[in-house]
Amino acid sequence: MSAREEILSRIRKATQDVRDKDPVKDVPVTWAYNQPTPLEDVLETFVENILDYKAKIVRTPASGTPGAIVAALRELGAKSVVVPDGVPSHWVQAVSDAGLEVVRDEGLSHQQLNSIDAVLTGSAVSMAETGTICLDHAEDQGRRALTLVPDRHVCVVRADSVVSDVPEAVHRLRASIDAGRPCTWISGGSATSDIELSRVEGVHGPRQLFVVLEDN
Repeated sequence: MSAREEILSRIRKATQDVRDKDPVKDVPVTWAYNQPTPLEDVLETFVENILDYKAKIVRTPASGTPGAIVAALRELGAKSVVVPDGVPSHWVQAVSDAGLEVVRDEGLSHQQLNSIDAVLTGSAVSMAETGTICLDHAEDQGRRALTLVPDRHVCVVRADSVVSDVPEAVHRLRASIDAGRPCTWISGGSATSDIELSRVEGVHGPRQLFVVLEDN
């Protein structure tokens, strides 16, 4: 008997007393999956966890977002930035007026993206409890390669898009998932460790993440 057959045999024996094969009827769920996790302050928790990932974050009213983006790019040392088509035009204008090179994505190759210092995007939903930002690659976020190849990522997060935890976020992503759009989850700058715990940054995406949290 193979390992697979043995495991399935054990499952059959363990479920012999189950008469109703409908799992919903067998184990009824009495709670709603998308309920928020109780937090004292959702936005402050989000900020704390973003900082815990060694990323940078600044809070600003919507009127200050363009200036905050420019300041973030300068702090990261970026001189060129790729922007998706759906990024608000006043953000792009502020970057251009600051003397930084704005690059539009017209089918840029990975090699071309690798030569660009940073990427500027919006975001779909963020989770305070985990300090995670999710992109559903709508027009203000562009295709996945834009946020995986350049070494720096400036991401604008609207305060009303920050939820308590993963279940609440997944519920908000339902329409994007049903539409078949990919979702990219970001928790700080890209980093990984080998078996000897030697930290390597930038393997799976940008090494540096700068979040502009736009208060509503």
